Amino acid sequence: QVQLVETGGDSVQAGGSLKLSCAATGIRYVRYCMAWFRQAPGKEREGVAVIGDDGTKYGDPVKGRFTISKHVADNTLYVDLQMDNLKPEDTGLYVCAADGRFGGNCPGFSGLNGYWGQGTQVTVSS
Repeated sequence: QVQLVETGGDSVQAGGSLKLSCAATGIRYVRYCMAWFRQAPGKEREGVAVIGDDGTKYGDPVKGRFTISKHVADNTLYVDLQMDNLKPEDTGLYVCAADGRFGGNCPGFSGLNGYWGQGTQVTVSS
């Protein structure tokens, strides 16, 4: 059974940093697209970053500020999102996703679907 659990959300001031982590169990460590999405109140869900066997991709609003990475420990795949120079517009519920349909060669954010976590809240104040 696939389970995704996000941690690390918090309230910070603009210019600050946060590191989110997604603990994924029940999936293969390779040939999966692992992604972070976010959703702010009244807005559509937005792709933030994705990591697969073919590398990483980022949404335009976060390029140069966010970094996605992954590692395995204790039979768990961890997908981290390092967020620097945070802005108020980064506020939202950040959700981890896993999609094993593409063999690790990840499509654009709109093509990703599969398993989803419950999310962790990030609030950035000005």
